[in-house]
Amino acid sequence: METKTGTEGGGRPRVVLATRNAGKIAELAGPLSAFGVELVGLDAFPEIGDIVEDGATFEENALIKARAVAKATGLTAIADDSGLMVDALAGAPGVYSARYADDWEMLPGENRDGRNIRKLLHALEDVPAERRGCRFVTVMAAVRPDGRELTVRGEWPGSLLTSPRGSNGFGYDPVFFDADIGRAAAELTREEKTARSHRGRAAAALLKRWPGFMEA
Repeated sequence: METKTGTEGGGRPRVVLATRNAGKIAELAGPLSAFGVELVGLDAFPEIGDIVEDGATFEENALIKARAVAKATGLTAIADDSGLMVDALAGAPGVYSARYADDWEMLPGENRDGRNIRKLLHALEDVPAERRGCRFVTVMAAVRPDGRELTVRGEWPGSLLTSPRGSNGFGYDPVFFDADIGRAAAELTREEKTARSHRGRAAAALLKRWPGFMEA
């Protein structure tokens, strides 16, 4: 597992999470510490610029990022890609979830998430409730410097509301409805969302397979 840059001052081996999002780093840092790992983000490697994610699937994009970071740092790297897949739209917006409505004009006072939701609800305006099924998907990829790779997938099934609800979360959370608990994702606390979400499920799958992945 260790390379010449794999430990800091003789301490725990380091693994890089391909993000500058402190929340994502904190989410995995605690569980990985149980395996003797120090998790760091891309802020520790300012020389790494933007990584173009031009894959056709979540798996491809996660691997693109993890491979690039592992190559640049000489450390094991973890990356993820997430999005919303809508049954009535043949899986769209999928890997384009974050930029789904970039071809639409922004309304006054609207942010990018709001514009994405507006376009999505417009696309589904004539779709009945029974056909509004969807799922959030997260794929996490881990890549070692020696080229060994692992991908895991987490999904959160639900359906799409006809109008936003709740003020928590981000992205499509206000229109994603979890029928099992009768609330939109944006109506959940952070703890409730982590326990049910696609990202939480992918992280749990990664941690389950981590010991075997890191064996020589």
